[in-house]
Amino acid sequence: MSQEIFKRVSIRKFESRPVESSKLEKILRAAMAAPSAGNQQPWEFYVVTNQAKIKELAQCSPYSGCAANAPVLIVPCVNQSKLKFPELDEIDLAIATQNILLEITALDLGGVWLAVAPFTDRMQKVSQILELDDNLKPFAIVALGYPAENKTQQDRFDEAKVHYVE
Repeated sequence: MSQEIFKRVSIRKFESRPVESSKLEKILRAAMAAPSAGNQQPWEFYVVTNQAKIKELAQCSPYSGCAANAPVLIVPCVNQSKLKFPELDEIDLAIATQNILLEITALDLGGVWLAVAPFTDRMQKVSQILELDDNLKPFAIVALGYPAENKTQQDRFDEAKVHYVE
């Protein structure tokens, strides 16, 4: 069983050192290994290292301020022209984003998922900052880097929420 699932926590404070491009490629490969409805793979990923853009993106929601000190942001987007099953696009992107977070953990990095979709105002701000084509819909911002805080995951297992149907 993958231990990353049980080690992953939301990290919001980062060291200032850059993340190696080889690690970023592994993270993006993990994202694109995600399953998707009908294998539509509707994703595109914007990797943002430009500090001015990072600061702007950190102001896209009331909860994204922690992104301002991250050395890298990944913005998963839905390419709406690739959709066979448009009603499942956000599910596909959620799975890919979870893969990003698990690979970040596997690489001894830290990260946090910051919601963009389905909030229209946040989606518009991100689209403007990144100058996205009209067919691209931003889904989230993942702030990542070397962690400057140490956290452990809580045990969230609750047997009362498990129901066996035999």
